[in-house]
Amino acid sequence: MAISLSTSLLPNTFQCNGNHNHRSARLFPNQPLNFGLKHHRNENKLSMPRNPPVLSAVSGSTGLESSAVSEDNVDLLDAVKVFDLNGNEIPISDLWKDRKAVVAFARHFGCVFCRKRADYLASKKDVMDKSGAALVLIGPGSIEQAKTFAEQTKFKGEVYADPSHSSYNALRFVSGVTTTFTPKAGLKIIQLYMEGYRQDWKLSFEEDTVKRGGWQQGGILVAGPGKTNILYIHKDKEAGDDPDIEDILKACCS
Repeated sequence: MAISLSTSLLPNTFQCNGNHNHRSARLFPNQPLNFGLKHHRNENKLSMPRNPPVLSAVSGSTGLESSAVSEDNVDLLDAVKVFDLNGNEIPISDLWKDRKAVVAFARHFGCVFCRKRADYLASKKDVMDKSGAALVLIGPGSIEQAKTFAEQTKFKGEVYADPSHSSYNALRFVSGVTTTFTPKAGLKIIQLYMEGYRQDWKLSFEEDTVKRGGWQQGGILVAGPGKTNILYIHKDKEAGDDPDIEDILKACCS
C-alpha cells in the first residue's frame, strides 16, 4: 500500500522547537492541583501567584505532566487572539469565559488525523449540548483554511483560526519531526485511509502550514466557566494521539 507518514507531514522544514517532556500524571475530576508555588528561572525564590488557575484533571494516558498548565500559561492564554470564520478577532479565553467548552487543537487544517478528531468529538456533541458545553476546534492557519476545513468536514462545532500559533505556544504543545514520524502514527494513517479519511494536500502545502513544517502537535482542553478554570488538558505527544473520549466527557459533562 503506497501510504506513508508523509500523508500528515510536510517535508520542507525540520524545525524542532517544542517541549518533549513526555512524563504524565493521572488525576481525577474535582481534585484541583495546588499551584500555590511558582519557581522563577535562574533563582531560588518562590512566590505566590496572583490568581492561580483551577485544574482538576490532566490526561494521564498520553498527556504531559500537570505542571504544563501553570499560572504563566494561563497569563499567556489571556493575551491570545483567535479568529472566527467571519474574520472577527476574539480573545481565546472568551471561548470559555461564560460557559464550559471542549476545545480541540488541530495539527493543521489539512491533517488527516484532525479530520478524525473532529468526527471523534462531534459524535458526542449531543452529550456536550445537554451539559451546556460548547464544542470548539482551533487550527494553526488562516481564516480561509479554517473555512475550507469547516466546509469539507461539516464539523458540528465552532471553528477558529490561530494564524500566529500563539495558543499552541502558550500551551506549550510539542512540535518536532520525532513527534510526527512514529510507528504508531504510521499505523493509524493506514487505518484512517481504510476508514475513508483523506489528507487535504492543498491545505497541507499552503504557506501557513509549510512555514511551521507541519510538525506541530495539538491537544484537547476542557475549560470554563471562568477564564482560569482549566478542568482538563491533554497534550498530544505524537501525531494522532487521541485521549479516551470518556475522560473528556467526565471533565465536561459529569
